Amino acid sequence: MAEDVLQMPLQYLKGVGPRKAADLKKAGLNSVEDLLFRFPRRYEDRSRLQTIISLKPGQTAAISGVVLNAGLAHTRRPGFRLFNALIQDDSGQVQAVWPNQAFLKDVIRSQQRIVLFGKVEMWGSRGLQITDPEFEIIKDDSERETDATLHTGRIVPVYERTGSVTPNMQRRFVWQALEQLSAEPYDPIPHDILVREHWPARREALQQAHFPGAETPVDTLNAFATPAQRRLIFEDFFVFQSGLALRRHENAQVRKALICTVDDRIRESARAILPFKLTAGQRGALAEVVADMQKPWPMQRLLQGDVGSGKTIVAILAAVVAMDNGFQVAVMAPTEILAEQHYRTLVKVLDGRPYRTALLTGRVTAATRRDLLPAIARGEINLVVGTQALVQEHVTFKSLALTVIDEQHRFGVVQRGTIAAKGLHPDVLVMTATPIPRTLALTECGDMEVSVIRGLPPGRQPVTTLVKADSRRDEVYALVRSEVAQGRQAYVIYPLVDESEKVDLKAATAMAEQLATVFPEFTVGLLHGRMKGDEKERVMHAFLRGDVHVLVSTTVVEVGVDVPNATLMVVEHAERFGLSQLHQLRGRIGRGAHRSTCVLLYQAPWSDEARERLRAMADTSDGFVIAERDLQLRGPGDFFGTRQSGLPTLRAGDLTRDVDLLEMAFEEARARIESGQLSATQLDYVRSVWQRQFGLITVG
Repeated sequence: MAEDVLQMPLQYLKGVGPRKAADLKKAGLNSVEDLLFRFPRRYEDRSRLQTIISLKPGQTAAISGVVLNAGLAHTRRPGFRLFNALIQDDSGQVQAVWPNQAFLKDVIRSQQRIVLFGKVEMWGSRGLQITDPEFEIIKDDSERETDATLHTGRIVPVYERTGSVTPNMQRRFVWQALEQLSAEPYDPIPHDILVREHWPARREALQQAHFPGAETPVDTLNAFATPAQRRLIFEDFFVFQSGLALRRHENAQVRKALICTVDDRIRESARAILPFKLTAGQRGALAEVVADMQKPWPMQRLLQGDVGSGKTIVAILAAVVAMDNGFQVAVMAPTEILAEQHYRTLVKVLDGRPYRTALLTGRVTAATRRDLLPAIARGEINLVVGTQALVQEHVTFKSLALTVIDEQHRFGVVQRGTIAAKGLHPDVLVMTATPIPRTLALTECGDMEVSVIRGLPPGRQPVTTLVKADSRRDEVYALVRSEVAQGRQAYVIYPLVDESEKVDLKAATAMAEQLATVFPEFTVGLLHGRMKGDEKERVMHAFLRGDVHVLVSTTVVEVGVDVPNATLMVVEHAERFGLSQLHQLRGRIGRGAHRSTCVLLYQAPWSDEARERLRAMADTSDGFVIAERDLQLRGPGDFFGTRQSGLPTLRAGDLTRDVDLLEMAFEEARARIESGQLSATQLDYVRSVWQRQFGLITVG
């Protein structure tokens, strides 16, 4: 049966075995279906392999020949070696050169048959050479006949190498899997869509996506725009969006046990805590949230806003509504430092009100925890702020009606439902200060409603952003001295890829020591993630009081620190940061009455991508514009700095390339789920893909 083949573990395909299956698993390929939905990186037209004698400088060409000799060559540059191979076909010879890839001596050997694809260049008196080409060794064994069919003489798919699995091995595996697949496997796309879009059926689409016919334009293939490719991309999006739509639809059928009501008493209670007048954006978002809280089904809402747009006060007012109804509220943050910041803010805003608030993080002592947990379970604590510690099994609530999850992208779609299970289907409000482009919002938050706060509250100052080379450091130090001399404060941010990386931490410490000698008249502090909680608190409070004039910090200040008197930020090695992270950091200044400046210091050489990122930062302060640019530059996997476990891994679709198909899949899936047009078989397939592909996520 075709479905049995599609779900067959890869190790049972001929030639795979346990070792290669383990390597494929690291790339997310577990079943035959996973393998068939992994598109090639690109396609080469090897039906028109060039002869060596026809090669010309400047062209990119594919040739096939025999290795006459191969070996390492030393150069005048210390430690730099070239691997050379002389290739011959019936028309002549050409040199292939791989810079600094000594390992190839164990891969490419004399008398091997090889296919090369790369740039042809003129190399002085040596004549033509192909520089750093991609290559495949064609074996001279019993598989030669198949190799001739798969690897040459046709449009050839080129796959990304995965551990010990070479591109031509994967080509064989895909061919073998397609041979075993029946002519009519189950098709999850509704037939009317296939007819409307003139798309092929599933079996034919898979064949054409991997082994296209000779008439297929290679440029169209490499743009992933053939009907077969677009059909498979749509399927990827449609199945995922159907799962999100199913969750959303079934969530709407659930009835929550705790429904909030709003009357004049509660409105007055909320007004009493307001420290300022809400902006139009805040009022609109609050109205949407409170309306959801009064409905009989659980709220699932994303609150988006730029850095400093005032999302927190909207969440606090929603919490007041829930607590004045006699219910409990949980606020969950991704880090202890942000949880502590939220806790301090809440205690300050709710001062004098009859609510009991508690902080529950990994650093809370065992004795405190022993007192807190029973009090939460009895409903005596009205509002609990914490980290992932809140989702541990031994934390129970009596009447949890509202869950606020801050920095949604740090948790991801996988973890989102976990804390919701703590209550009787509580309302869930997730917030992000990293505006999410629509394409990402449709995949990560497609089962949610979205509220957007645009614009900044009164009093927020625009921030001037300057991009300067490290060689102009003296100018930057002069600016620091000028600002601090006027009574202001400054951040100096040092990149820390991983809080456990001692080398970077040492560099940040050395920077603090250096600045203390550069500015002997000022107090320089140091803040990083490996400091103990009380030490971190001491430094942050000293900076807040103005006792520390210049704070050298790692990215722990990205969220959580609010110092209105800080008007200058210097970001060291700015070329190492992502756009959204730079925008988050810049949001730490411009919070007071004085104009603020952010200086992005870069070290040469810097990449074209880094130059584009820093230019975007200087050009705009709109977080929504920056988010779209960041997605274009880095792609969806790295949009949030590191690939999150909760960000769905789509097999064929690309969120930057295939926007139109994603939008169509979103609309089609929602409409068909809401109208009940998908059959039981289709719904079962959607659920099975979600469980297989997204692990902890369940649908229905």
